[in-house]
Amino acid sequence: MIELKRPQELARLRRLALTAQGLLQSQPYGRGLAGARKAIENIGYVQIDTISVVERAHHHVLHSRVPGFKPVMTNQMLLDGDIFEYWSHAAAFLPIADFRFSLPYKYAIKNGQTHWYKNPDKKLMGELLARVRSDGPIRSRDIETSTTIKAGWWDWKPAKKALEQLYMEGDLMVSDRVGFQKTYDLAERVLSPDVNTNLPSVEEFAAYMLDQQLRCHGVTSLKGITYLRRNAELRKAVKILVNERLAQGALEQVVMSSGELFIMEAGAFERPLPRLSSRMLILSPFDNSVIQRDRLKTLFRYDYQIECYVPEAKRQYGYFCLPLLYRDEFIGRMDCKAHRKTGHLEIKLLHFEQRFINGARFNEKSFDEDRLIAAFVDAIKKFCHFQNCDSVSLTNAQPKQLTQRLRSALNL
Repeated sequence: MIELKRPQELARLRRLALTAQGLLQSQPYGRGLAGARKAIENIGYVQIDTISVVERAHHHVLHSRVPGFKPVMTNQMLLDGDIFEYWSHAAAFLPIADFRFSLPYKYAIKNGQTHWYKNPDKKLMGELLARVRSDGPIRSRDIETSTTIKAGWWDWKPAKKALEQLYMEGDLMVSDRVGFQKTYDLAERVLSPDVNTNLPSVEEFAAYMLDQQLRCHGVTSLKGITYLRRNAELRKAVKILVNERLAQGALEQVVMSSGELFIMEAGAFERPLPRLSSRMLILSPFDNSVIQRDRLKTLFRYDYQIECYVPEAKRQYGYFCLPLLYRDEFIGRMDCKAHRKTGHLEIKLLHFEQRFINGARFNEKSFDEDRLIAAFVDAIKKFCHFQNCDSVSLTNAQPKQLTQRLRSALNL
């Protein structure tokens, strides 16, 4: 058992976690399309999100890890059969090698053990499935219906609900995408013959979840292994497996100063880690490294919440603030908007955490203020290129004493 008592020990644990996420290395998975394939295999999934204030989350996550990544590569991987689309803890692109581990949830929905829609229209689902089988792939907008009531996503027209239910049950898969317009086809026509479609046992599923979390996070907790999965049987199997591996010496526990327990592979704490560089990354709010908020707060002392779901009057940092990772610390957040028609990136608020400013951190060599600003400017240039923006503005910065220096560095 490892007890973290000194700041440098916690710093090492953070670096282990960030290295596992591919966020400390310059190109941990390679470049371009090949790099994107390896990235999603390692981090396990890329969350799909519809918010378009900046480039979509599923592109942003890969951009943060893969030099030369372009948004069109995501759909190329889908067309090539490298990834598939389904539900993880949210809508996601997942490695095709993990396909069989999507089956338990599909079977649970189909068998009524859990629900996507509570009262699916089985007759309409059968008609749609027959149409796809005889006529080929179908887009949701291709479906004609006399229903015209549109009061929100829960009032989707019946045919669209039936199509979504067939997808969640696994009879249909997404075979192509144009933006958020999906094309559905029979699962057997989408899947390559070499894809494993055997339903895993609960023990196999538990081992898959544990191994995945150790691979993509380096350090995890029991809660993190089954993040947002409400399957009591799976949680029990995971706990049994963790205890077995601890007893065998394959895993070891890490005790935080707060008393919270994490686990990692035995010997992982002593492994060589990449050297730190003075690089800043502007991450997506749905990035795999920040999505488990409790874990993020414990390991990095970074209390983060995406505020697009918070009433405007209660927002503290803005509608869509992006986490800022500098070296091995989350040091701030940035609320911004890409105005695509004019090619302009508007930074509404740039906020640096007070504990770095008011403490002694900026007096340390690793948090030199000049280096921080230089790293931010470099990150913004790359981010603007990713957003297809050629100009940038800064409205507000916190602390205010950095505002003018930041504007000057950005040539504003």
